Amino acid sequence: MDKELIAQAKKFGFSDRQIANLTGKKEDEIRRFREENGIVPSFRLVDTCAAEFEAYTPYFYSTYDDSDNEARSSDRRKVMILGGGPNRIGQGIEFDYCCVHASFALKDAGFETVMVNSNPETVSTDYDTSDRLYFEPLTLEDVLNIYRSEGCWGAIAQFGGQTPLNLALGLQANGINIIGTSPQSIEIAEDRELFARMLEKLNIAQPPNGLAVNEEEALQAAGRLGYPVLVRPSFVLGGRAMQIVYSDEELKQYMREAVEASAERPVLVDKFLEDAVEVDVDAIADVGLFDDPATGGTVVIGGMLEHIEFAGVHSGDAAMVLPPHTLSGETIDTIRKHTHAMARELKVIGLMNVQYAVKDGIVYVLEVNPRASRTVPFVSKAIGIPMAKLAARVMTGTTLEKLGFTSEVIPEHVAVKESVFPFVKFRGQDILLSPEMRSTGEVMGLDHDLGTAYAKSQMAAGSALPLSGKVFISVADHHKKEVEDLGRAFCDLGFELVATSGTARVFEEAGLPVTRIHKLQEGRPNAIDLLKNNELHLVINTPSGQIPRADEIKIRTTAVYTATPIITTISSAKAAIDGIRAIRDSGYTVKAIQDYHPTLRTFP
Repeated sequence: MDKELIAQAKKFGFSDRQIANLTGKKEDEIRRFREENGIVPSFRLVDTCAAEFEAYTPYFYSTYDDSDNEARSSDRRKVMILGGGPNRIGQGIEFDYCCVHASFALKDAGFETVMVNSNPETVSTDYDTSDRLYFEPLTLEDVLNIYRSEGCWGAIAQFGGQTPLNLALGLQANGINIIGTSPQSIEIAEDRELFARMLEKLNIAQPPNGLAVNEEEALQAAGRLGYPVLVRPSFVLGGRAMQIVYSDEELKQYMREAVEASAERPVLVDKFLEDAVEVDVDAIADVGLFDDPATGGTVVIGGMLEHIEFAGVHSGDAAMVLPPHTLSGETIDTIRKHTHAMARELKVIGLMNVQYAVKDGIVYVLEVNPRASRTVPFVSKAIGIPMAKLAARVMTGTTLEKLGFTSEVIPEHVAVKESVFPFVKFRGQDILLSPEMRSTGEVMGLDHDLGTAYAKSQMAAGSALPLSGKVFISVADHHKKEVEDLGRAFCDLGFELVATSGTARVFEEAGLPVTRIHKLQEGRPNAIDLLKNNELHLVINTPSGQIPRADEIKIRTTAVYTATPIITTISSAKAAIDGIRAIRDSGYTVKAIQDYHPTLRTFP
C-alpha cells in the first residue's frame, strides 16, 4: 500500500472502507494513512445561478481530481445537520421535516447551517434551505471530510432517523462534537442489555425478552417466554425483518432465512403482548444541559398518540389518535411519569420518542429512541408547537424555559394520523399490516370528535368510508365473538351484511339479516365477483392465521384494485363505525389547521 496507489484508488471512487476490506486493514488505518500523505478531497461548487450573478446558496460535492477547493470559509459558528439519505420505507419525509426545521431555527439563531444529504428529492436538499449543502453519502468518511473542511462547531445526528444515528459513536470517536443527547445515551437505548438495566433501575416494566445469536438460543428464549414472540434483528430500520412467530417451526424458518445473527447484531426475542393497546409518546427535554439532570431542566411531553390498531402493527403504519381516547387517567399518568424518568436518566437534550404497550392495566415500555421520530411533524401540527425547531435550539444550549415551552399542550380537538400505502402499485402484494413498516406517507384528520376526525383521515388517505351500501365481513375464528357487535352496528346504520358461511352463521344466530355468498373455492358468486361488479362498498377481512390463506389475499388485493375501502383489524372496523355514524349524524366542516390553534405561539 503506497501513496500513489491510494490516491489512484480514491480517484476511481473507492471508499476508505472498501480499501480497508481489500487490504485486510481497518478503515481508521486507511484514513490515517491517507490524511498523513495529504490525500484529502476537494469540494467543488455547483453554481445555482448558472454564473448570471453571484450564487449565495450553491451546493457542493467532493472530488479527488486535484482541483482547487471551492468550499467557502466564514467566521460564523457552523452546525452540521445530517439528513436521512435516500427516502425509503422506514425512513422517509418525516425525518426530512425535522432536518429542515432545525436548519430554519438555527439560521434564525445566528448559526451557519451545513446540510449533508444524498437525496435530491427532499426539501432539505433545496438549495435555499441551508447556508451550505453537500450532496454526499451519509458515511463516516464523507461526514468527517465535510466537517473538517467546513470547520464546524457541532453536528446534529438526531433528526435524520436511524442512518445518522448509527454514525454518532464513530463520529464522536473521531473528535466530532455531537450536540444534543450524547451518543452514549443513544447506545443505552439501542443496546438491549443496557436498556433492560436502566428500566430495572427505574422500576419500569418491559415485556419479558431475550437475545439469540443462533437458532438454538432463539428456541430456548421462545420456550422460556412462551409463544407468540416478536423477533427482530437489532438496529433495524423501519422494522425490517421483524415478525411475530407462533411456533418452533416458524421461528426456525425465521432464523434460517430472515436474518444473519451474530454476537454483534443478535436477534431480539420479545414476548408479544396480544391485544395490547400501543401508545407513542414524543417528548422534548433539556435536562442534559444541567449538572444534575435528576432535578435540573425541563421535560415536556409534546403528544401522546394512542394506536387504533392493537400492538403488533409498526408505528409507521398504525393509525393513531391524539389525545388518547380509551386510556384511563391512571394509565396516562403512569406513561407521563415513565417518560419523564427515562428522559432524565438518559440525560436527553432535544427530542425523545417512547413506545408503550398497555395490557391488563400494566404499562410496558417497548422501546425508547432519544431522537426525532416519524410522528414529530404530526404532533407539531396537531398542537401548534414547532417541536423540531425547539429541539434544535435546545441542542445548541438554550433551555426550554427561555424558549417559553415548559408545560404539556393537550388540544381540545382530536387529531387522527392515518398511513398511506403503495399497495395499488404492487399487484398481488398482500395488504396486511405487520411489525414491518410498509407505508409511504401519512395524512391527518382534525375535528372536535373522534368519529369525524377518523372519517376525515380516511378521506385524506384516499379510502373514504361509505355512508350506505353492502359491507362484506369475513373474520378469523378468534374474532367471531366480536363480529356480532360489528354486524349489529352496521345494520343499525342501514348497511346490508354480506358474508361467507362461518361469519354468516354468527349473524343468523344473532337474528341479523345477512346475504350468504360462496367462498372462493366453493363457486360463484363470491366476494371477488361482487368486488369486480362494484356491488360491495366496504370490506372487513381479518387474517385467519399467521400465514394468510390464498383466497384471503385475493379478496384483499382485489379490494385495493377496485378502490373498495378495506379494513383488516377489528379495532379499525370499530373506528370506521364511529366515523360513519358521525358523518351521517352531523356531517363535517372544513377548517384551516390554524383555526384549531386558538393561540399560535412564536418562540424566540
